[in-house]
Amino acid sequence: MSNESSQHLSRRSFLRGGALGAAAASTFGLRTAETLAGHDGEYSKTAPPPTGFDFTKGSGQLQPDKIVDSACQFCNCNCRLKVHVKDGRVIDVLGEDADPVQAGGLCVKAEMMTQLVYNRFRLTRPLKRVGGEKGSMDSKFEPCSWEEALEIIAKKFLTLRDAGDAKAIANKTSGRLQRGTGSIIGRFFTLLGSPNDTDVGPVCNDAGGDALGTTFGLGNFTNGYGKDENTGKEDLGSARFFLFLGTNQAETQPMTFAYLLRERLKTKAKLIVIDPRLTPTGAQADEWIAPKPHTDLALVLAFLQHIIAQKLYDAKLVAKWVLGFDQLKKHLADHDYTPEWAEKITGVPATKIKAIAEGYAKARPAAIFCNAGISHQLGAFDTYRTLAFLAAITGNIGVHGGGCNFMHNTWPGGLNLLPVMGETPKKDGELPVGPDWFAESILHSRPYQLKAIVTEGNPLIGSANSKKVQEAFKKLEFYVFTGLFMEEAAYYADVILPVASGFEMDGVYMRRDDRAIRWQHAAVARVGESKTDIEIWIDLAAAMAKLDTKNKPEYWTGNLRAEWKDFGKLWAEFVARTPGVGGMSQTRMEKRAEPLRWPCASEKTPGVSTLYLDHASWYQAAEALDPKNKGKRFLTGSGKVEIFTAELDQKLVGAGHSALPIFYTHPEVTGQNPSIVYEEELVPNAINPGSVTPNVTLGGLSDGKVHEQFPLMGMCGRASVVHFAGVTQWTYFGKQMNGVRLVQIHPRTAEKSGVAQGDKIVIESPRGAITGTATLWEGIREDTIFIPNSFGPAQAMGDEFGLPRYETANTLLDDRYFDNLSGQQAYKCFAVRVRKA
Repeated sequence: MSNESSQHLSRRSFLRGGALGAAAASTFGLRTAETLAGHDGEYSKTAPPPTGFDFTKGSGQLQPDKIVDSACQFCNCNCRLKVHVKDGRVIDVLGEDADPVQAGGLCVKAEMMTQLVYNRFRLTRPLKRVGGEKGSMDSKFEPCSWEEALEIIAKKFLTLRDAGDAKAIANKTSGRLQRGTGSIIGRFFTLLGSPNDTDVGPVCNDAGGDALGTTFGLGNFTNGYGKDENTGKEDLGSARFFLFLGTNQAETQPMTFAYLLRERLKTKAKLIVIDPRLTPTGAQADEWIAPKPHTDLALVLAFLQHIIAQKLYDAKLVAKWVLGFDQLKKHLADHDYTPEWAEKITGVPATKIKAIAEGYAKARPAAIFCNAGISHQLGAFDTYRTLAFLAAITGNIGVHGGGCNFMHNTWPGGLNLLPVMGETPKKDGELPVGPDWFAESILHSRPYQLKAIVTEGNPLIGSANSKKVQEAFKKLEFYVFTGLFMEEAAYYADVILPVASGFEMDGVYMRRDDRAIRWQHAAVARVGESKTDIEIWIDLAAAMAKLDTKNKPEYWTGNLRAEWKDFGKLWAEFVARTPGVGGMSQTRMEKRAEPLRWPCASEKTPGVSTLYLDHASWYQAAEALDPKNKGKRFLTGSGKVEIFTAELDQKLVGAGHSALPIFYTHPEVTGQNPSIVYEEELVPNAINPGSVTPNVTLGGLSDGKVHEQFPLMGMCGRASVVHFAGVTQWTYFGKQMNGVRLVQIHPRTAEKSGVAQGDKIVIESPRGAITGTATLWEGIREDTIFIPNSFGPAQAMGDEFGLPRYETANTLLDDRYFDNLSGQQAYKCFAVRVRKA
């Protein structure tokens, strides 16, 4: 075997084992904060050694006919998958050696891409409801043709539109879609006249993007993995300090996290992980800090106060590039947001808060990373804003190795199509931001009633207060589910449409956190009669054209062209018409082993790695985004970082907030804390124009009464590195490796509750109850339990292993509590109690 082959096999084995190894090290070899201090930072020591021999070489059975460049759909690492195909079927999946960030590696989820293709539970034909109660797994469906299925949908949509009820139709996308699907759906809804084409952002990380856009001008992850091709310098790998808040990248972004850890071995950068529980990410850290859930805003306000009080900020940068620093300084002093104050709120010692603040401010460059742990709080927007302030005043924005790297905000606001031909209906009356408002609209007609919904995801798993969502979807007049499997939501549907999996489509699918995308090719033929979501919506437009008596057929078919079902042609349209995408052609991406970052203005320029970098490449890209940006470093109205302006403050005050955030938290955080009250009044959303939102009053003390019966705080999150949303629960590996809902509970808390290791337990909140299995875990606060999400009662694959079917974890959540600006739900804190089943 050649040295190259040996090296490849070793790397492949290490990283396939490494992702699981990190989780195993955390689970079976708990490292407390004391032992973490001397940790050497290696990613994993549990991976199996290579054999040194490749016994597939020379095998007539195992040599592929072709190797197809595809990509993984399961997280924002955007790993290239080298799909080995034999006789039209996948026989192996390898990583991309030539990508220095991926470094040939894959996590355990890569092989599950194949299990989405070859899966006996796949939906293969359109189905229509013929009987049974909505939501019941005894619901009866029968196959129908695509023509009939789309005609049913088109007739319903046109009936509602012609009755003046177009806004009663809504759609919600998900993260599994080809890039640009949202633009196609948005075009369809423009033609229809409904404002309610919503996206997955409020379930992911819209708050981070909203905060970044408000403060710096673009709502995107600010820095890049690997080298900046414009400067030749390492970007995030050059950080001297990593501040991770509420992000568990070892399980959620394992390959890019592995890259950061490899670079950290060279730089000796410090890694601080802030999370109420010890995760596999925290197990790699120099220090793990465990604040009370939903109190990160207090922690960051104290960081800011201490840095300013100690004059550790970058005075030159602040003077030149920041608006509102003096107002921020006064605000922090007036509210006495000191480390000592934050200690009482968060439970983190003031001395530790000061040390972290000083370490971050002095290290330079220092990078902040956040994910769902911050996004899934009712104060998400304000918390992200304070983190943006932290980066700005310390000189850690617009520099390699720094930035605000808030997960999921990875792509421009939309990909542009040619202008709409013809006169379209006026769209008004958009619902409040966030798909969890769907239930409120259906059940209580607030502000009006939705009557027809299409989803490309599973709201019965993803939305808060699952019982309320179930009740709403039973009452919903008409529902269309598109998906790979008969998930929970499918049983409420009137029409079910089968979609293609990632290995069955061309184009741009997932994206890396740092705005990087790659082209992928279909590796295998479509299963059954499945279609991509883009194809579905364009074909639905054609069905509308046949039935619409108010518009000529060209109104639909000319604005949603059949040729765009060829993703290559659609992408060429996007590239030609979307600012900042001009250099991201299919041909260019096909030639690259590495993904290509946005913005990328032309074929002659590399993509931008560090946003706001004081470098010609950034100024060129900024101008390509909008000619009005010429000469601007930051893309706000002022061209500077906007901490405070009178205009911004006035806008936010209208929705109950302010440009300078005050501390408040969820009313179900233990103790009495400054909290939030939601008004009945719906007011314009200051961050999402065109939408309305409940007005709020901030700062009044919570009464703590809920904890008389429910003394603990629950948190939901990723089950393990094995799972990504609910789709991996339908794979053989997913259920084999992590098919039991293991609820983390501190041993002393478990003892008080009469619970032992491995006991079947019931977790109850004021909204309902679910079951799980207790796993005693010293690496979690005693007042907190962690409940893995993405489990659901329809997951038939678990039956293969004799596993229980669980109710969704979101049964426990209260949908009334959410970030009224971004729509983010508060998945990270809710009052619970635990008992043995």
